[in-house]
Amino acid sequence: MSPESIGFIAALLTTGAFVPQAWMTVRTRDTRSISLAMYVVFNIGIALWLAYGVLIDSRPMIWANVITLALAMTILAVKWQNRHRDRVGS
Repeated sequence: MSPESIGFIAALLTTGAFVPQAWMTVRTRDTRSISLAMYVVFNIGIALWLAYGVLIDSRPMIWANVITLALAMTILAVKWQNRHRDRVGS
């Protein structure tokens, strides 16, 4: 098995694991148990991994991080919209 094949399988698994959380967050709009600070830092980290993937021209890394960043930014956007409601616990 080639290194790129292993990379695509790893990307599929790690990115795919993120889909249920994004789906549930969008569907329920419940973000009380999600840390805003963690998702801000996580999104920055994913953006940097994406930049790294582009710089080394790694297709598995690029695709995994494009998709993961889109999912994580979606969760972050819902969390940001709910930040005042989550703080007061309603």
